[in-house]
Amino acid sequence: MAEKKYGKVKPEGVVYSTNPDFAYNYGNAEPEITLPPQQQNLKVMLDRKLKGGKKATLVSGFVGSEKDLADLAKQLKNLCAAGGTSTDGEILVQGDFKQKIYDYLIKKGYKVKLAGG
Repeated sequence: MAEKKYGKVKPEGVVYSTNPDFAYNYGNAEPEITLPPQQQNLKVMLDRKLKGGKKATLVSGFVGSEKDLADLAKQLKNLCAAGGTSTDGEILVQGDFKQKIYDYLIKKGYKVKLAGG
C-alpha cells in the first residue's frame, strides 16, 4: 500500500529501479471480498506463544477485508469482555475463551474447528 505523507503518495518497497520502462503500482488493487460465514473455514485455538506465555484465544483462517475482520474481532472481544487485536486474517482475544468463541461462531453460521487440543 502507499502511504500519504505531506500531500504526496509515498511508495513502499521500491527504492530505485534502473529499468527505464518501470512504472510503480501505487496499490490501486481491488478491495478484498469477504466470504459469507457459511464459506469461512475458521480454526479456534488456545495460544501461549504470541503473548509472552499468557493465555490467548486465536481465531485464524478468516478470508475477507480488514474492516470485516475488525468488526468480527470487536464482536468477539465484546462477547468475552476482553482485549485483543486483529491482523492478517487472525483474531487474538486475551484469555482462554476457546469454547465460548467456538459456540458464538457456530451460532452465527461460520464453519469452525477447535484446534490445539
